Amino acid sequence: MTHSFRTDTHTPYYDEERSWRDTIGQYALLPLRIFLGVTFVYAGLDKLTDSAFMKGSGSGSIGDMMRSVRDSAAIPALVDLSLKNPAGFGYAIAFGELAVGIGTLLGILARLAALGGALISLSLWLTVSWASDPYYYGNDLAYLMAWLPLVLAGASVFSVDAALRARRRRRAGGYR
Repeated sequence: MTHSFRTDTHTPYYDEERSWRDTIGQYALLPLRIFLGVTFVYAGLDKLTDSAFMKGSGSGSIGDMMRSVRDSAAIPALVDLSLKNPAGFGYAIAFGELAVGIGTLLGILARLAALGGALISLSLWLTVSWASDPYYYGNDLAYLMAWLPLVLAGASVFSVDAALRARRRRRAGGYR
């Protein structure tokens, strides 16, 4: 029986020659990582620099936005929790987005940063963009799905995680 795919495309050790497919495969998630990192840094900074956003009420405030989506949210209790302290919730989201974006761009605890991004996107999808009809008009679901490959793979190149991994590998003799 023949198979239509090769099973020997990955080298078992790090010190052996790599094919161009192995090499380019390391860079496959880099554009996604840059896009999500820049987007989340921008979103966090945008919230922190918008004085109207961090207020409990008023035009453009987090409080008004959360009150407007409360009845259409998938989990209204999550919105109610945010309404107990809208400004605090706004700061938590903003600093969370900033931490996730920086961690993703620099590759510092990249899987944990991506998990944080996925959780932020999930919470926004279940509250703010849940009522989007059809569902694919709400961008938070797309962001949630975009974070999942980074949760699974982490940051394989151009990252603090990769530098630390390479350092450990050199100390262990090249096999870890």
